[in-house]
Amino acid sequence: MSPAGPAWPRLRVLQTLWALLVVLLAPWRLWAIKNTQECTWQVVLNNFETVGKKDASDRFVDQEPLYTVDKVFSQLVDAPIDPDEVRGLVSGKRERSWTCTPLGSGHLPTLSLQTYLGFPYYLKINYSCKGESSEALVRKGHLTGLKPVVLVTFQSPVNFHRWKIEQLQIQMEAAPFRSRERCNAEEVCLMSWYTPMPIKNGSVVMRVDVSSNGLGPFIPNKRFQVNINGFLERQRDNTLQFTVGNELFNLIPRYFVNVPSRPLWYTVDQAPVFILGGIPEEKAILLTDTNFKDFFLVELSIDSCWVGSFYCPQTSFTATIYDAIATESTLFIRQNQLIYYFTGTYTTLHESNRGSGRWVRVLANECIKKLCPVHFHSNGSEYVMALTTGKHEGYVHFGTITDGRVSFELLPRQRSVCSGILVVNCSITWAVFIAGDYNLLLLVEIEDPSTRKYFQVVSYDLVSDYLVVLYTIPEFIPDARGLEFLMVLGTESYTNFPMVPKGMSYNPYNNLLFIWGNFLLQSYNSKNFIYLADFPKELSIKYLVNSFYGDTAIVTETEEIWYLLEGSYQVYKLFPSKGWEVHVSLQVMQQSSLYAPNETMVTLFYEDHGLYQLVYLIDNQQGRLVKRLVPVEQLLMYQQISNDYLLERQGSHLTLSFTNFCPFTVMRLRDLPNPQIYTRQERYRAQPPRVLEPGGFHSDNSLAVYQGLVYYLLWLHSKYDKPYADPVHDPTWRWWKNKKQDQVRGEGGESVGGPSPDPPSPSPCPGTVFAPHPVPQDYYFYLASNWRSAGSVHVDMASYEKIYDLKAENELPERIFLDKGTSYRFSVFLTAREPEPLHGPSFQLQSKVGLAVVLADPECIEAVVKEEVLVNRNSVLFWVTLSDKRFCFDQGISGHHLMKTSMLLKVVGSSGHCFQNTNQGPRMWLCMENSPCHDTIPHSIFASEFFFKVLVSNRCQPACSLVW
Repeated sequence: MSPAGPAWPRLRVLQTLWALLVVLLAPWRLWAIKNTQECTWQVVLNNFETVGKKDASDRFVDQEPLYTVDKVFSQLVDAPIDPDEVRGLVSGKRERSWTCTPLGSGHLPTLSLQTYLGFPYYLKINYSCKGESSEALVRKGHLTGLKPVVLVTFQSPVNFHRWKIEQLQIQMEAAPFRSRERCNAEEVCLMSWYTPMPIKNGSVVMRVDVSSNGLGPFIPNKRFQVNINGFLERQRDNTLQFTVGNELFNLIPRYFVNVPSRPLWYTVDQAPVFILGGIPEEKAILLTDTNFKDFFLVELSIDSCWVGSFYCPQTSFTATIYDAIATESTLFIRQNQLIYYFTGTYTTLHESNRGSGRWVRVLANECIKKLCPVHFHSNGSEYVMALTTGKHEGYVHFGTITDGRVSFELLPRQRSVCSGILVVNCSITWAVFIAGDYNLLLLVEIEDPSTRKYFQVVSYDLVSDYLVVLYTIPEFIPDARGLEFLMVLGTESYTNFPMVPKGMSYNPYNNLLFIWGNFLLQSYNSKNFIYLADFPKELSIKYLVNSFYGDTAIVTETEEIWYLLEGSYQVYKLFPSKGWEVHVSLQVMQQSSLYAPNETMVTLFYEDHGLYQLVYLIDNQQGRLVKRLVPVEQLLMYQQISNDYLLERQGSHLTLSFTNFCPFTVMRLRDLPNPQIYTRQERYRAQPPRVLEPGGFHSDNSLAVYQGLVYYLLWLHSKYDKPYADPVHDPTWRWWKNKKQDQVRGEGGESVGGPSPDPPSPSPCPGTVFAPHPVPQDYYFYLASNWRSAGSVHVDMASYEKIYDLKAENELPERIFLDKGTSYRFSVFLTAREPEPLHGPSFQLQSKVGLAVVLADPECIEAVVKEEVLVNRNSVLFWVTLSDKRFCFDQGISGHHLMKTSMLLKVVGSSGHCFQNTNQGPRMWLCMENSPCHDTIPHSIFASEFFFKVLVSNRCQPACSLVW
């Protein structure tokens, strides 16, 4: 296998990596490595009863708001909280109820309190550093000003017909809270930070990013998955019990040791719970709501029937769950020839309890041989496919899941696939659903009595009920004659190794289709295929794992792991390999608990651009399941370094040197536009109420106030319909609009400080100052500064707002939305390694540094690259403009039926040759904004490649025509 070289351009999020050997290349950075602690955030879920309890952790089960916070708000007199305004907003009119207090009491008349609601959970936040006491660290962090900042991102729902499609975030500052444990210290022994854990209707998947406010110790940002588990229910004794079966507490070694790994199938970005079958001779699954940070082993409550018949012959029976698929609210499993599903209880999705209550058997009279997943939702629904054998051989049962309701349709509608392609005997091996085209791609095995069996790729249009053969797979593996890849035209020579297709994989963002077996074929149009010769024909692929960000991992029947950067032609062996041996040796030297001499891989999956293993380890005769990162860039870098180094003698000793093949030294993304107009991200900001406590610690009451304020902030967002008459187009404007104006009236109703939006009303308190609106914010600040705020809590109105001015970070956003006729523009700055004195400087720069662009759908979007040579800086500036061409009109209204596409950028000749070393792995901390190496790229072995997702809509901008 040759080292990485030029390939088709790839646009990816930048990453960084670190390896011990590469530190030799940059010894001046060792000071940063030595002086940095290895610290990490820790987050768990607490309900109201477990706040402040040591080691308390809860599951995300309860979904209904709590009314308990209302009694806390009733104590907050003279606070900028206007419950009657809340009541007025709900009922559509302003209602006032007065409380009279005598003059001279220090209080003005206030409005009575409306019921405030709260979310059922808090996020409990701590941090730890390697080799140090976590309790002491947290106290130190608090005393040095550290405050965790939590950014909660709500995943938009599948069913856009029921729920509004939006990209919503809320940023909250965590509040310090003393533990309830016995403490002999004067101030604090144990403490943690807390924020409310908000819930949004239509969202069951939440991404929680924890970062520092910049004070105290350096702690890298960390992401957590906090998902609702609708397959647990609370019992009368307040314990939790699974609705899908009974939890097993003993991980018996025979469940995992030497058991083949299996793929993890789920709806990408939408499934709150993952499930994994494959436990030998047990009707049990692994279930997790944290992406396997933790997990449960659950024995399923299914009947385990075995129905054999003339149409469905069964040679043996097993209790093993072979296929398992998770969607937004429904789980699917296959046991023998039977299919079951279970819909969880998700009131935030369905607005009612539509949970199954039991496993439901579907297609009971059918003989199902395989389930095929559909990784992306579309048209407000999710999908799953069941392949049949026996009496309905040559058909596909196409399942649709909408709001937890499951239905199946037999396809094709008129005749079988075998009849449609004019053959007598055929069998469907795999199926892929391309939602954007309403099209099924079928891998069909055909048995011809006169010849050997062969395979075809067949397309079925769900709208027109039309079948067509797209491609006939060669009978034998092509002879690549030492090439990395080969265009399969039918004129090439072949080996005597038969091609044995087993499955297909499709990426809707770049239209890349893989056909895999003991070979790997790829195509961008499902008709013209390229054979990737780096993958050995002696091996057989068991399953593919797609990140849908440009990376694909390959698992073979012998549990080898290979890696492919989509769009390139090199296939790299990750395990077993020299790079893996180096990596494991370093981990053992660091006494890592994630590696052991005896281990079995359970599954392989992508999460946030990283490749992860779920592995069963046996260490000291104890077995356990662990989730660990597969450091792809490090493994490939170790392999490259082991091949590209020189030993040179200097005096009496040998020195180690490496050849740097990277064509540039510096890469920067510049002139990035502010992201919100393109990402459609809406972000709110909330801070905890200020407490009048010397140590700054919060109480149960102040945390309850925080809950109520965050709930109301998001409630305002959900009820805001963006009317054109709104003067500021901000949901929070209605909350504070009467409190940020000095509008106190004197006797007789004469206003001071400007007009009032409401007419004067008679005062119910004769002889008192008439204040139909809350007093201005300066008054509340005066009370707080004099330690006179009611309940020892001060609510700062400026702490709850919508953020409109998010700035671009030093990387491309994960995805952008392009409306009709709009453009996205940025620049790429590259500094060449060193000029050669053979030609003029301009020629040298242009020949050494080049930027390539590939579009997945050039008929819909276009890219223009303009080059500016900066001779005096030995650099080149590339301006990149991505534009919608107004040619693709299949999308619906804004946010509906978006077309998925992508753009790939690459510095030509850099793949596999460019990397930057840090001590914290991918995407770290090391070159910050004000540091000398800020924006020094590449960050990884594939750093100069970006995978850039684009969603195209038909929404018109003011300048575009409304006539199609």
